[in-house]
Amino acid sequence: MTQALQGLGPEFLAVFDGDPRPRVVVLPDYTIAAVNDAYRTSFNADTSVIGQTCYGVSHGFGRPCDESDESCPIGRAKQTRHAQKVLHIHQTPRGREHVEIETLPVYDKAGKLLCYVETLQTLAGVSAEPAAQGLVGQSLPFSRMLKMISRVAPTQASVLLLGESGSGKELVAQAIHQRSPRARKAFVTVECSGLPEALFESELFGYEKGAFTGASRRKPGLIESAAGGTLFLDEIGDIPLSMQVKLLRVLETGLFRRVGGVEPIQADFRLVCATHRNLQEMVKNGQFRQDLYFRFNAFPITIPPLRERREDLPLLVRSLLDRLAPGRKLELAPEALACLGHYDFPGNIRELRNILERASILADGEFIHREHLPSACTEQTPSQAASASLPFEQVMTLEEMEKRYLRWALERLPPSRREQAHALGVSERTLFRKIENLGEKD
Repeated sequence: MTQALQGLGPEFLAVFDGDPRPRVVVLPDYTIAAVNDAYRTSFNADTSVIGQTCYGVSHGFGRPCDESDESCPIGRAKQTRHAQKVLHIHQTPRGREHVEIETLPVYDKAGKLLCYVETLQTLAGVSAEPAAQGLVGQSLPFSRMLKMISRVAPTQASVLLLGESGSGKELVAQAIHQRSPRARKAFVTVECSGLPEALFESELFGYEKGAFTGASRRKPGLIESAAGGTLFLDEIGDIPLSMQVKLLRVLETGLFRRVGGVEPIQADFRLVCATHRNLQEMVKNGQFRQDLYFRFNAFPITIPPLRERREDLPLLVRSLLDRLAPGRKLELAPEALACLGHYDFPGNIRELRNILERASILADGEFIHREHLPSACTEQTPSQAASASLPFEQVMTLEEMEKRYLRWALERLPPSRREQAHALGVSERTLFRKIENLGEKD
C-alpha cells in the first residue's frame, strides 16, 4: 500500500471499496493506486490497471489529457482544489464509451495533496460505437450536447430541447430520463402536433365516466400515466393557445382535474419539452404565452443538426444499417459515403434513415453504391471555394494559407473526423478548433 493510501485511513478505504459506483484512486503523478469492486465489475478490469497511468488506461495516451488536447479533470482539480466533472470518451473492454468522470482532490490535515478520487459512470442510452438503439456519436458538437444532458439529468429541472426536425430530440429526452432518479418509472410522450384541439385536454388530463358522449368509463390521462416518471411534450410550439393556460396552471400548482371531474389530482412528473420552432418569435407574435415559455425554458439544450456533426456520419450509417437490415452485411461504398459527406441533410438523421432504407432495398449485393442514393444526394457538389486549387498568385499569411489548405484537404478526405485528424497529423480536438476558425472573418 502506498504512503498516500495509508494517509487516507482504513475507514475511507472501506467506504471507497464498498461504494456501488465505480471509483479509482489516482496519485498526483497520474498513477492508479486503487480501484473498487464496482469499477472492476463495470469495466471488466483487474488489478493489472494498478500502477498504470489513468490517461494510458482510459485513452491510450502517452501523456496527460491536458497535454493531448483533452480536458483533464485532475489538472482542473489541482488548480481549483475542488471537485471537477468532465465527460470523456474512454477505451473500455466494450469499446469506446462516453464516461462521466467526477474528480475529487483529497488532502491531509496539513493541506498536502494525497491523491484524487475519481468516480466514473457510463452514460446510459448513448454510444460512441455503432449501436442498435439510442444516441450514437463522438463528434465535439455531439459531446457538448452530452455534457449538458449529464449535468441536468440528475436534477428535477424542466428541459427544453431545441433542434431541427429529425435531429433526434426524442432520443435525447429518453437519455435524460434514463440518467435521472425517475429512470425506473414511465417515460410518456405527448405528440402535441398530432393531437386535435378537441382531444388535447382529455388526452392530457384524462376524463371521468360520462364526461361527454362516448365516455363510457374513466380514463387516466397522459399526465397520470407519467406519475413518478418523465412527461415528454414533443413539438410544444403546436399546443393550442386555449390549452396553454391550462397546462401552465398544472405546472404552477402541481394539480389538475380530469375532464368532467371535480377532485384535484396531484401531478408528479419531470417535464421535458422539444420544438423545432422559434418560441421567442412566437411569444412576440402572440402565438405562445410568455409565462409558459419561461416555465419550459429552465434549461435549454440545442441539438446539433447532422450537417454540423458530419464526422458522426460513418457511425450513424453503420448503426442505421444494422437496424434496418439486421443479419445482412450491408455497407456503404466509399463513393456513396463521400456523396453523403457532402450532403446537407435538411431532414437530419430521419432523412438519413430514409435514404439508407431506400438504398438497402435497391442494393442487391453487400454494398450500397452511388447509384442507389437519391438524386438530391448525388447532384450536390462541394462548394467551389472548398474545392478550388490553392493559388500562389499573391503573398498571404501562413494562417490564411493553412485555412485554404484545410478546406482543400477536407474535401478530399473521408468524412470521419478521426480519419481526417490522423491524415493531417493532429488530434481530433485540434482539428475541430481549426475547422471552427474557418468560419471566422479574416
